[in-house]
Amino acid sequence: MNSYGPEVSPWDNLTGTTTLTAQRAAVIKQTYVLLGLAVFSALAGGYIGATSATMARLFSGWLGWILALVLLNVVPRIAIAVRHNPVLGISALALDGFDSGIAISPLLYFARTVAQSQDLILAALGITAFVFIGVTGYVMMSGRTFSAPRGLMVGLFFSIMGATILNAFLNIGILGLLISFGIGIFGVFVLVYATSDVLHTPDADSAIPGALMLFAGIFNVFVATLSILLRLFGGGRRD
Repeated sequence: MNSYGPEVSPWDNLTGTTTLTAQRAAVIKQTYVLLGLAVFSALAGGYIGATSATMARLFSGWLGWILALVLLNVVPRIAIAVRHNPVLGISALALDGFDSGIAISPLLYFARTVAQSQDLILAALGITAFVFIGVTGYVMMSGRTFSAPRGLMVGLFFSIMGATILNAFLNIGILGLLISFGIGIFGVFVLVYATSDVLHTPDADSAIPGALMLFAGIFNVFVATLSILLRLFGGGRRD
């Protein structure tokens, strides 16, 4: 069993067991609560992006690309800078989630408006949600010990269950099911690894930096899932 310490190998992040102090256990749970806030903010931004042709056109052009680049880099830095101010720090975290959802407006709008792809957003969102729920549930119930292998097992169970349920409702086919399995498994590894990394960061004096790191991981899983499903089942390629 590995006690908390700064020198941890990438392999240990996926196979080790970490004993937490009471403060560290509280911080990681708060981190996941704030991660949930960022995720819901991203859903709000994503809904606007998926339903607004104006936003899709804006972020498809060079001006929108620059705007997205600035927002996605500056807002997290602001959140970290004001992390000791609960109101400003949490507001910046929520804004980062919202901006992330808005920034992928072209991808979401394309998926929603192509007839063959209307269910693919739900499929990508569903598999990401099951990964998030599985790992979050384990973290919230882990107490003073975080076992990466157990987190992986719980997350993998939820991702496989999620892909199976999604196939039953959305009929994404065998290939879609296998892809959802694969990306779900990858997402679990990303989230568990990032959680272990957060727990072994010696200067983590706030839940906000950890929430930003975890959100980046889960957001990338969603984008990758939707992009792959669109290429395979979207009825065409993006221009």
